[in-house]
Amino acid sequence: MTTWNSLRISLVQHASGLEPDDNRELLAELTPSDSDLVVFPEVFARDFGKPGSDLGPYAESKDGPFGTELARVAGERGATLVAGMLETSGDADGRPFNTLLVRGGAEAAYRKIHLYDSFGYKESDALVAGAIEPVVVDIPSTSSGHRDGVPTGLMTCYDLRFPELARRLVDEGAELIVLPAAWVAGPRKVDHWRTLVRARAIENTVFIAAAAQSAPRYCGHSMIVDPLGDVLVEAGDGDEVVSATIDRAVLEEARRTNPSLVNRRM
Repeated sequence: MTTWNSLRISLVQHASGLEPDDNRELLAELTPSDSDLVVFPEVFARDFGKPGSDLGPYAESKDGPFGTELARVAGERGATLVAGMLETSGDADGRPFNTLLVRGGAEAAYRKIHLYDSFGYKESDALVAGAIEPVVVDIPSTSSGHRDGVPTGLMTCYDLRFPELARRLVDEGAELIVLPAAWVAGPRKVDHWRTLVRARAIENTVFIAAAAQSAPRYCGHSMIVDPLGDVLVEAGDGDEVVSATIDRAVLEEARRTNPSLVNRRM
């Protein structure tokens, strides 16, 4: 039986650059000291660059320089950190995985399943999709000393447009979904982002913590949403850190009020 009560989450909304060394330095600079879970955006280790760029030269192993620094900062802050990177895949064409690393109070990795072959982009030309293996990891509430962690599912950016993945994560026990993103700016894109984040939360009665890269290339609007779709905190489109505390009592009440998970018939 899960016994977590609350979790303090911070979302770091910041645009990563093209120099990996600079991005690694930002981990320590931007990680707050008062959170259980700190979420950085997709590919924070090194931005995608121009569409069609060769990303292979920027790929690392999970315990390479970026992963090592992520773990160091997590230990220093006494928190769990999540951030995106390009991971060496062994692909014959040198294409890396788009990977989320979890380090600190918990350790896990998730390789993005749905690549962004949409809105005029062809992410699969530069990246390899991960296996269809949803990842759920327990994130401890270190500041409160709770015995159990918060079961947390991992998704990346374009995965948001596929409700099957969020539902699979919830079926495997997730009560929080963490969603790092580099949501490309453009017509209707902020509206899509806000609508889909809230929809995934409402239809699955689950918390969602979505950390995005900032404008002008990306949309920003990092947000934490509760299981009834209420926005607990939302950033604008620039660089900023936003925080909120999630409470399991809210999830329990949402699932009593809207028992859609038990009422479904297919």
